[in-house]
Amino acid sequence: MEMPILKIEPKKYTGESTVVSMRMPRDMVKELDTIAAATGYTRTELMMLCLEFSLQHMEIVQKQMNK
Repeated sequence: MEMPILKIEPKKYTGESTVVSMRMPRDMVKELDTIAAATGYTRTELMMLCLEFSLQHMEIVQKQMNK
């Protein structure tokens, strides 16, 4: 099975926004900053692209209950 690729395209979401705070490993933030600098996106824009990609490719697995 082919691995999905994150394609960086024009912005999809517009309009009003809200602030969301989260803790992340410093190494991950450094990696995001490196990618953001290479692509011309801000860290926030890049994180939104990654989250959007994840939402589109997510599979929710239901936990099996023991009988």
